[in-house]
Amino acid sequence: MAVPSILDADVRGRRVLVRADLNVPVEDGRITDATRIERFAAGMRTLLARGARLVILTHFGRPDPGERNPEFSVDKLRPALSKALGVAVKFSDVCADESAVILSRGLKDGEALLCENLRYNAGETPDDPAFAAALARLGDIYVNDAFSCAHRAHASTHALAGLLPAFAGPLLIEELDALSASLEAPERPACAIVGGSKVSTKIAVLKNLVARLDHVIIGGGMANTFLFAGGAPMGRSLHEPGEVETVREIEALARGHGCRIHLPVDVVVAREFRAFAPADTVAADACPGDAMILDAGPCSVAAFARVLEGCRTILWNGPLGAFEMAPFDLATTRLAQRAAELTRDSRAVTVAGGGDTVAALNAARAAGAFTYVSTAGGAFLEWLEGKDLPGIAALKTADRAA
Repeated sequence: MAVPSILDADVRGRRVLVRADLNVPVEDGRITDATRIERFAAGMRTLLARGARLVILTHFGRPDPGERNPEFSVDKLRPALSKALGVAVKFSDVCADESAVILSRGLKDGEALLCENLRYNAGETPDDPAFAAALARLGDIYVNDAFSCAHRAHASTHALAGLLPAFAGPLLIEELDALSASLEAPERPACAIVGGSKVSTKIAVLKNLVARLDHVIIGGGMANTFLFAGGAPMGRSLHEPGEVETVREIEALARGHGCRIHLPVDVVVAREFRAFAPADTVAADACPGDAMILDAGPCSVAAFARVLEGCRTILWNGPLGAFEMAPFDLATTRLAQRAAELTRDSRAVTVAGGGDTVAALNAARAAGAFTYVSTAGGAFLEWLEGKDLPGIAALKTADRAA
C-alpha cells in the first residue's frame, strides 16, 4: 500500500502539523551539525510557499518523561530553523496545552510555529491516545516527516496519524524511495556492505539481505565471527564464538537464495587497540595469538571493489574496521571512495545509513557523492531487517481525505 504524500494535498490555509526530527547535536548551546534541520526545511519551504501554516513537533535529547529540563528545550533550535525555512519561526513553550492551540490558530499562511520538546510530556513515548488527541488540536492535517522516528510507536508518530488526515512529508518520501530502490526493487546485480562489531546485533539484517540481494560483503568484528566459524584463529580479536550456528544458518540461507557472501582474505592486525599502533597485514586465517584483527587488508579491499564494480546497486551499513583510529580506517575509506567514484560515473546507485556509517563516509569524504545517505539509525536498521515500521504503517492505513 502506497504512503500518501503531503505534496499531493491542498495545504493553503491549513494548519499542517508536522512531526520532524530536529534532534541535532548541540555543544555549549551551539548546534554543531545542522544537517537534519536543513534537510527538513528544504521540503517544508515548498509547503510554506503554497500557503501552509506549519506547526512543528520534535523531540530533543532524552529528558526524563514529564520533566521540563531547560537543557533539552527546543527553543535553542529556533534561530537555525528560522534561517533554514526563510521565515521567523514562532515558539510555544508547551506542545499540547491550550496556549499552543491558540498560537497555532493565530498562524497566517506561510508562517511557522515550533512547539516545545515532545518528550517533556509523559504521554509521548507510551503512545498515549489522550496525549495524541491533545496534539491533534494543533493541526488540520498531520504530516510525518521523521523517518528516523518511524520505528517507534510514539504518540506523535503513531496514534496521532489516526486522528487527522495523515500524509508523509517530502523528506520521508525521499527516504522511502531511496530505500525501496536499494532493497525492495534494486537494479541488479545488487550488493550490500555490512560491517560493525557483532553478528548478534544484525542477525535479522543479514538474513533479510542474503534473501534479497546478489552479494553481501561482511566486515568489521562481524567478519571475524564468520572467519572463526570457518576455522580461522582469532587471537585476541573481537568475535562471538557462540554465534557459529547463526553463521552457518546465514550461509545456508545465502546459498539457497543464490547470494554470495564475501569475507576478508587478508586482515590488518595489531597488539594494541590504539591509534597508530604498530600493525601487520596477514592472511585472514593467520592472526597471531597475541594480536587482534582491526581492519580488512588491501587484498580484501581490492576484492570487495571488484564486487562493487560489477553491481548496479550498493547498500552500505557499518564500517569494515576500527575506522575511528588510523590506520585502521583504510579499508572503509578506500572502499567508500571507490563506491563514490562508481556513483559519480553513474555506474551504481549507492545508499548508506546508520550513525557509524555516516561518520565513516564523511571521514572518507565520500558521503556527498552517494546517491542517498540516511541520517536515521534504528529505523534504518529495522528497515534492513524487513520490519513494518509503526510510523509508516500508520500512514498507510490513515484517512487520506484533506
